[in-house]
Amino acid sequence: MPTSISSNSFPRTTMLVVCAILIGSSVVALAGNFYQDFDVTFGDGRVKVLDNGQLVTLSLDKASGSGFKSKNQYLYGKFDMQIKLVPGNSAGTVTTLYLHSDGSTWDEIDLEFLGNLSGDPYILHTNLYSQGKGNREQQFYLWFDPTADFHTYSVLWNPLHVVYFVDGIPIREFKNLDAAGVPYPKSQPMTLYSTLWDAEDWATRGGLVKTDWSQAPFTASFSGFNASACVWSNGASTCPSSSAASAKYPWFSQQLDAASLQTMKSVQQKYMIYDYCKDTKRFPQGLPLECTLKTKS
Repeated sequence: MPTSISSNSFPRTTMLVVCAILIGSSVVALAGNFYQDFDVTFGDGRVKVLDNGQLVTLSLDKASGSGFKSKNQYLYGKFDMQIKLVPGNSAGTVTTLYLHSDGSTWDEIDLEFLGNLSGDPYILHTNLYSQGKGNREQQFYLWFDPTADFHTYSVLWNPLHVVYFVDGIPIREFKNLDAAGVPYPKSQPMTLYSTLWDAEDWATRGGLVKTDWSQAPFTASFSGFNASACVWSNGASTCPSSSAASAKYPWFSQQLDAASLQTMKSVQQKYMIYDYCKDTKRFPQGLPLECTLKTKS
């Protein structure tokens, strides 16, 4: 396990692609405010709202973690959140940003940040559920210290694919392969959640490293929420038909161009530490269908 990762690990061409992505997305982003956009879900006083609703901190101690969720439900959108993760010895803690629908056959798009011992890199754990089926984990080391400052973590969810971004850099894509028999999250509105909680039984080195409660309270900070999305209200989407939505909202039909795909490939080659599509021991009867289709494409 590496003990340090340089923030200058990406070549200049990659950073130019990132700048282009950020400039393009900023045109349609809608700045948020905690009081307008979110409700506290648990944690009592462990959720602190500061700077007139522009900054939120979540805390975890031995008694409880904390969390909040969006007031709105969404059916497709581009979502950004700036997060500064728990500093120091964060082993056992998990900070999350995820979209989740209701019901027993839920859809879910996960970003979970697995804490670690001081000096070891955070692990970004990603997963995606469609119609209650998950087991689609990919994990990455972050190439910077995510506790020193805020970084932007984003999800693009449209009818074509789900794309995960870190500071505008695409790191993972899950394509809509529904026509080929792979369920895709396309009909269930989802709520956006953020939480900080204790998962010492599995979060750090499979549970080998436990939470050091002498370091509590653990605190993560959230800011800069942006969303350009189709809000679900009274059983219908606020977005127009697909063709009209694409004309009004560039993100609705946004795809990854060749440069972005190359950037994503580079990230995966350097920083991906687990890919369910390569875990043949886990799937002795054969890899999931989307893995096979991805290999053929």
